Amino acid sequence: MTKVHAFNEVSEHNKKDDCWVVISGKVYDVTSFLDDHPGGDDVLLTATGKDATDDFEDVGHSDDAREMMKKYYIGEIESSTLPAERKYTPPTPTVPSAGNQQGSGNLWKILQFLLPLLILGAAFALRSLYQKE
Repeated sequence: MTKVHAFNEVSEHNKKDDCWVVISGKVYDVTSFLDDHPGGDDVLLTATGKDATDDFEDVGHSDDAREMMKKYYIGEIESSTLPAERKYTPPTPTVPSAGNQQGSGNLWKILQFLLPLLILGAAFALRSLYQKE
């Protein structure tokens, strides 16, 4: 027999160590998949507390991804408990803020661009230095 979950019960599972999502009326416990999700765990954590069907479909998941979902299925959502207007309440952050990550991401991109240029410049400088001698 399929377990039926009330929406308020499902929406309480919105943390990295306890994460459930609702997609197409089905409830999935994706806690063990958070670290393996190609889009990162934040994508799944932001899908909690609401019907994530549109989010899931907009990405265009593969047939393999849809097949993989079966192992995380834990039941159905009781449709009468879904709020008329779905409200998203973000989970309490457990990772550094996106602002800090963005800054170091930009620095890394700059280094990836400048480092090869610096190496190339040093190679040309050494070449011209040794050609003069």
